[in-house]
Amino acid sequence: MSGPQWMDEEAGPVVRPYALTGGRTRPSGEKLDLIAIVTTTGSRPEGGTGIGPEQRRILEIASHGASVADIASDVDLPLGVVRVLIGDLHDLGLVGVRDPGKTAPLPSARLLREVINGLRAL
Repeated sequence: MSGPQWMDEEAGPVVRPYALTGGRTRPSGEKLDLIAIVTTTGSRPEGGTGIGPEQRRILEIASHGASVADIASDVDLPLGVVRVLIGDLHDLGLVGVRDPGKTAPLPSARLLREVINGLRAL
């Protein structure tokens, strides 16, 4: 055997995604929607917070505002991992998460019946 198997000649050490989250598969807070917008709060991470390079990259992307899906794509990590990392940043007060806008309420059954009756009358 020539060297550890967790080394990649070109990329350097390979870190499994679950190692980035400490084995967690869900964020500590609410589940983040794919289209939720993540923005930085303007707070700076403290020296002892243990923020890794992936989270620093997320902060850089979120400084311009981006959806959870866009961030996952930009950092090239699985969506579940990115959700956990964003959740950690949110817990530290470094990012804010804005849920997507509410959709319009569904039409009432009465309105739908009137539309059907109108179409039948044509």
